[in-house]
Amino acid sequence: MSIPLSVLDLAPIGSGSNGAQALRDSLRLAQHVEALGYHRLWYAEHHGMPGIASSAPDLVIAHAAQVTSRIRVGSGGVLLPNHSPLAVAERFGILECLHPGRIDLGLGRAPGGEPATTYALRRDPRSAEEFPSDVQELMSLFAGKAAGEGAFSSVKLVPCPENAPQIWLLGSSLFSAQLAAVLGLPFAFAHHFSPQNTLPAVRIYRERFAKAGHAHAPRVLLAVGTVAADTESRARDIASSLGLTWVRIRTGKTGPLPSVEEARQYPWTPDERAVANDFLSTQVIGDAATVHEGLLRLAREAQADELMLSTMVHDLEDRMRSYQLVAERFGLTSAPRPEAR
Repeated sequence: MSIPLSVLDLAPIGSGSNGAQALRDSLRLAQHVEALGYHRLWYAEHHGMPGIASSAPDLVIAHAAQVTSRIRVGSGGVLLPNHSPLAVAERFGILECLHPGRIDLGLGRAPGGEPATTYALRRDPRSAEEFPSDVQELMSLFAGKAAGEGAFSSVKLVPCPENAPQIWLLGSSLFSAQLAAVLGLPFAFAHHFSPQNTLPAVRIYRERFAKAGHAHAPRVLLAVGTVAADTESRARDIASSLGLTWVRIRTGKTGPLPSVEEARQYPWTPDERAVANDFLSTQVIGDAATVHEGLLRLAREAQADELMLSTMVHDLEDRMRSYQLVAERFGLTSAPRPEAR
């Protein structure tokens, strides 16, 4: 089974490091995964999270696109209720203008932070209710149509109206799956934190897409938590810091991504160990052969057209090695892949 592989980079801030170093590491990782032959590289919008540096994905995309030449770069995603559709269209239109044929615009409706941060961003808690109409408004702007009626009837996209990124709809539930199908958009599902909804969401997306009668085919991308290492035990050791991160998130104790040594020294309670193990069981972890088999099994079960790997571990070298092992096992090349626009 041949399937494109891509990367979701959250620009993790490890303990003992800082945001500036995390962003520098992300640029280094961008060059690394491009050289390995990965298809696309996305950055996610998160706010108020001490362990993640990607709060402004459009800015990270601009820098990553500048230091690479082939790999598609985009958002996974921009949380549209935090922004006006016109502002998003202008920024991503400029990105596509500067890097034609390489920019993706993944759209989500999640808050992207805890309640106070969400309020500081959105002010109106009902903004997420406008998500379907905001997506349509954004699509209209890129199609060269007016953004709306009345006071907005003359709004046009400037300065790059002819440069449209590829738009994706992101989701972790059935809602976005249905909306993506109705609008005829490719669909990226967050299997890495909502695995119980993966198969139902993909199924309803494909069913509704077929009923909508679009002229083009549906496309499903799965984001999958992945940690590969030279041995099974090393992979489990590296992933332990991710398990500790999940425990802390569940208890409201957010912070930098802990190191492997911190996870080893942590005084785990039985309940915490169970929470961590339950979360890690949803990730694909192991040596290259185990990860290869697990990813192929998931792709077959979900009928995925593409897999996007998210490797949230403390050390950059471990992240780079993980992506290298998977790329080698799948036989990726650095040759560009053509993609329908």
